[in-house]
Amino acid sequence: MKTKAVPSGWLEFDGRRLDCGPYMSGALEAKVLLERLTVRKDALRDVTDQGITGIFNGPRFARSYVDDPAHGVPFLGSTDILKADLTHLPMLSRKQVAANPRFIVRAHWTLITCSGTIGRMAYARSEMDGMAGSQHFMRVVPDPEKIPPGYLYAYLSSKFGVPLVVGGTYGSIIQQIEPEHIVNLPVPRLSSTLEAKVHSLAEKAARGLSDYSRLCSRATDDLLSWVGTTDVLPQRWLDDRRSIGWSEDQIGTETFRSMNYDPRAKDLWRIFERANGAPLGSLCQPEYFKGKNIFKRIDAEPEFGVMLLGQRNAFRFRPEGRWISRTSVERQGLHVPALTTLIPSHGTLGEHELYCRALIVTPSMRDFVFSGDFFRCVPDEAKVHPGYLFAFLRSNAAFRMLRSISIGGKQQEQHPSLMWRLPVPRLSAEREQKIADQIEKAVAAYDDAVSADKHARALVEEAIEEEAS
Repeated sequence: MKTKAVPSGWLEFDGRRLDCGPYMSGALEAKVLLERLTVRKDALRDVTDQGITGIFNGPRFARSYVDDPAHGVPFLGSTDILKADLTHLPMLSRKQVAANPRFIVRAHWTLITCSGTIGRMAYARSEMDGMAGSQHFMRVVPDPEKIPPGYLYAYLSSKFGVPLVVGGTYGSIIQQIEPEHIVNLPVPRLSSTLEAKVHSLAEKAARGLSDYSRLCSRATDDLLSWVGTTDVLPQRWLDDRRSIGWSEDQIGTETFRSMNYDPRAKDLWRIFERANGAPLGSLCQPEYFKGKNIFKRIDAEPEFGVMLLGQRNAFRFRPEGRWISRTSVERQGLHVPALTTLIPSHGTLGEHELYCRALIVTPSMRDFVFSGDFFRCVPDEAKVHPGYLFAFLRSNAAFRMLRSISIGGKQQEQHPSLMWRLPVPRLSAEREQKIADQIEKAVAAYDDAVSADKHARALVEEAIEEEAS
């Protein structure tokens, strides 16, 4: 239970609202501090495109998903807007999206989760432009003639903006906010020089994330092209009806599960084994190469702890994990070096679940600890370049092979022996280095984006605190 003593005057200040949300969220403290500012403050509706119509939720609708990119538009859910890599999104029917332009997301908008977990934000970047979006995040469309879009995002996502946004939350089980709850939210106007600088940093972060995704995809495509194949499109995989039933005369004692003998996956195994394939386990440091680590979690304050990331948080650009005792996780193998590839090792087989999707640990992430629900592929750099290994493991082909070696009931995990033997194609040293260089550039772009995003918010917060003092 959380408790907090508040002055009685705050009840009057917030319209005698008696639920605890606004008082626990920090919204009242933010309002009081902003009241002290001598700078001009605009209502949010006054800096958005066409006033209140520039703040809206997506339409509610029955979704028509498709698998063929020729007939689909990538679809962003409320968790997808927080991801660094948007390569593997579900797709909605183009006809459905064309029939309702309010589905469409455009670059430079601020996106705010408005159902369930409230107030998480993203700045719509160029690769999001034209994608469709769900009703579970709000769109704030800035008027660039009135306010720099990046500055508005940085303020709303700052420690002063977030409490004001979540302070309007209502609902008990599934919490929500609506556009009318934030239309009058105060937006302090700082110097034009500072606002322009903050906007530039937000744009730099957006470009960095788009570059990260683009470079990773190019590295994977180049790798598969040099192997002599292409990546596995979802439609091609799902349309292959061999998975419905087949005869198998090479069943071993290791596994009797039919899924582990999927002929579609066996075709992929053969392709990569013929490309001088090396077993994945032979390329990784054995002390880390495992997918289950059970340990006791002891909560701690940030100054004494480390942030623990689970599967969902680890894929987010701004992860929000759990602070646990630093000493409790020492020598547990939960810290991994930069450029480690992590593969979610527990989950379900939903087409767009994270289970078996690869993630690379960038230098900015190496201070985090990762839960025991990841397979840790720490490369032996004498045998393989970390960037090259990630470029392969992030492919759809590797994803399908990883899924095919699943064991378990509702919660799946990779068969440890089959995981060790998963074939990784090998190329010439020169080609592997070229692919690794692209991944390293992608990682650098990602970390530059993280730094720019943090810097943008820090500038806004420092300026507001200085004005209020």
